[in-house]
Amino acid sequence: MIFRHVFALFVLCLLPVAAFGQAEDAASTSSDPTTTAAAAAVASGHADPGLPGFIETVADTILALFDVRDTENTWQHYSLAAVILVLAFLLRKVGASLLFAVLRRFTVRTKTTLDDKLLPAIEEPIKAFIALLGIYVAIRVLKLPPEVDRDVGYGATVAFSLVTFWLFLRGFHTLLDHAHEIAKRKKLSVAAFMPWIKKTLTVVFVIFGVLMVAQSMGFEVRAFLAGLGLGGLAFALAAQDTLANLFGSVVVAVDQPFKVGEFVQIGAHLGLVEDIGLRSTKLRTPAKSLVTLPNRTVASEAITNLSRFTQRRVEQVIALTYDTKAEQMDAMVEEIRTIVGGEEEVDPASIMVFFRDYSTSSLDIWIVYLTKDPDFQKHMRLRQRINLKIMRAVQARGLSFAFPSQTLYLGGEAAQRLVGGKNQGI
Repeated sequence: MIFRHVFALFVLCLLPVAAFGQAEDAASTSSDPTTTAAAAAVASGHADPGLPGFIETVADTILALFDVRDTENTWQHYSLAAVILVLAFLLRKVGASLLFAVLRRFTVRTKTTLDDKLLPAIEEPIKAFIALLGIYVAIRVLKLPPEVDRDVGYGATVAFSLVTFWLFLRGFHTLLDHAHEIAKRKKLSVAAFMPWIKKTLTVVFVIFGVLMVAQSMGFEVRAFLAGLGLGGLAFALAAQDTLANLFGSVVVAVDQPFKVGEFVQIGAHLGLVEDIGLRSTKLRTPAKSLVTLPNRTVASEAITNLSRFTQRRVEQVIALTYDTKAEQMDAMVEEIRTIVGGEEEVDPASIMVFFRDYSTSSLDIWIVYLTKDPDFQKHMRLRQRINLKIMRAVQARGLSFAFPSQTLYLGGEAAQRLVGGKNQGI
């Protein structure tokens, strides 16, 4: 497959050679073709690129090595070009395969799998680079007219730029895919955004590559970038809400305040996270309704993640009636402290039990403790056990739980009238 691609590039690069006859006829109308070409380059606003310097160096070294100094093409030039092409494709087919086979033996011994994925990704671009190097060195060995050299320079600039960016793009994709796998394995919320991040960075990478190729071809890209800046400003103004939601999704992906499947409170909304998208986040409420929140709202609201408790805190008040004696209250406080401390699931350092308040209609015992396990169901079962033990202890001591009540005391004539009314059957 790659051979066909390289061959197509080779044909495209040699098309200017086939058109050389027409270019020569057109150039013959001018007394100085070089001056005419230079003037045309100046008039068009860009200079003609030549072959990369390393190709010139390799070709000149080969010609000097075989002592080929003729200014016209001879059988030696054609023979060297043919040999270079054959060697290049042999090196691409055999040499590169052997090199990568050796590298794979080293990557197998490493702990990470990234290098195992990078080698197959960059193998084809490197083979294409070797083939292009042989093609253009072979072309440079030949003595071609200035017009053809110019066209070959264009072809070389485009071909090497494409292969270089192909190499970096495949390596870049491999890195992003590896990061995506790690995020999914660790169940990070950024995993949901990785496909979007990959597409966005790929577009930016391709645009940057096109601009770099255009710059290397001699075109002026500053005016284009200036126009792009004005267009981008207009687009940003027209799509403020969309961009705000996109940036909100980036904030959620970076901060990772919650993941899919966690129970959270975002502002006034409480629910289970069902989906984290580019534009919005979806919550399933306890009533099973679906709430869709724009990501810009999510990024600006206070977020409480109810699935990430390290411990659960319990605070409650036991209210006893006012006929409880001081000795009974003291014994009750100590017994409750013993009941709470006897549970293995309770953090002993967190226990606090005190007779705290004289309330309006009760004597209040304040209880605070932390559970070791943040699991909600275990927490509720523990509270139930402790509450039942406290209830039995209160009943065993003959005490009563208080409830809101008022006692009205009457004296004097009002009391006598009330008593008299009762005696008379009123």
